[in-house]
Amino acid sequence: MEYTKINADILAKLEAIVGAANVLTDVEKMQPYAHDEVTDPAFHHLPEAVVFAETTEQVAAVVALANAEHFPVVPRGAGTGLVCGAVTVYGGIVLSLEKMNKILEINEEAMYAVVEPGVRTSDLQAAVEERGLFYAGDPCSGDSCFIGGNIATNAGGNRAVKYGTTRHQVYEIEVVNPTGKIVTLGARLKKQSTGYCMDQLIIGSEGTLGIITKATLKLLPKPENVMDLLAVFDDPAAAIGTVNKIIKGGITPTCVEYMDNITLKSVERYLGTKLQGSDTGNYLIVEVEGINEDDLDEKAMKMDEICSENGASDVLVADHDKIWESRKAFAEAVRAESIIVCKEDVVVPVDREPELFAEILRLAEKYQLVTRIAAHAGDGNIHLNILKQPQEDHEEWYARVEANQQELYKFIYELGGRLSGEHGIGYKRKALMAEFTNPDELEMMKAIKRALDPNNILNPGKILDV
Repeated sequence: MEYTKINADILAKLEAIVGAANVLTDVEKMQPYAHDEVTDPAFHHLPEAVVFAETTEQVAAVVALANAEHFPVVPRGAGTGLVCGAVTVYGGIVLSLEKMNKILEINEEAMYAVVEPGVRTSDLQAAVEERGLFYAGDPCSGDSCFIGGNIATNAGGNRAVKYGTTRHQVYEIEVVNPTGKIVTLGARLKKQSTGYCMDQLIIGSEGTLGIITKATLKLLPKPENVMDLLAVFDDPAAAIGTVNKIIKGGITPTCVEYMDNITLKSVERYLGTKLQGSDTGNYLIVEVEGINEDDLDEKAMKMDEICSENGASDVLVADHDKIWESRKAFAEAVRAESIIVCKEDVVVPVDREPELFAEILRLAEKYQLVTRIAAHAGDGNIHLNILKQPQEDHEEWYARVEANQQELYKFIYELGGRLSGEHGIGYKRKALMAEFTNPDELEMMKAIKRALDPNNILNPGKILDV
């Protein structure tokens, strides 16, 4: 794919748009923008320049220039992605939105917030909580990820069981489209049937169909009665098999998270602490909300009964801060063990989750893979981390990983699942997307990309090739 190299003339035009201080070409300073959270150097690509936008108008002008000069623009938020979605593939610039970081409005009466894309997810959560409100989006990287990136990737996280993914938290988005026009998509409405649902098309498109420059988000009243239960199972299959029984039991949990025993021990080492039941246990963490304390107690008793009947050796009320610290430390604990990790993000219908889990364990043994497993078990999303060991040859290890993927994905699609539940496709999974997606569905996606981005300027080489 041929694009114009970023030359002195283009740099001068970029500086005229955003200011000289907002254009980086120094190799050392650009290094952090050569990768996201994928630590394997094989997936790192240095951009030709990094450009920082401070307004929507600047974003639009940069994209318009890119079309005129024919160079790629790769939008970037906090860089917490796991599929190389914010990394240049064909050169060009990284367009960082990190300076567009203002919470513009929190409307307590109508329960919505208006934010720029560079607002940190945890900062928004804290700001609305001070006013007795609640933002339901909750990716595990919430302490570092940005709202714009959450929307661009349709981030999931812990609360998706009850509240849905990021797309379910969005009323309206302001977007710079691939030709440099500023458009507002969606509306602050409970429902509407007025043409194509363009806002939802942009959400989850990983910066290939538009750059989000502002968002109006849904807020809820802050839940007053919340409880975290920890069920410890000796048998991992029993733990996973309990998830659907909790839901069938009439309880709608806020979160249902799973961590296997070897992962618990990895987290213990990373945090330097001892976790209850970690000697042989596998964790099922269930958070529930109640309309009052009596309602909460009834739900806790029912879940205790369901978990105990299905093989839990212990069910207890968990310390909220400690239990979620351990769950959210999963990624960091894995990174501390190995810098080269294949992070699978597979998802199946919740009732097929036990079958998937059994197949993951079978294939890990078949291909002699070292794994760490955690899951958003309440929505069928399993995070399988495959760690390269120091003594393993990289090419030989990767060959076993690829063989595992072929069998695993074939099985997943037979169950009605998909290869990504929340991390997305980016550059890293693009070939697998092409291989396992229905060809007619893939061609529809390509047709949309061609129509909206005729010059293939916006984040080319991600999700699919056109």
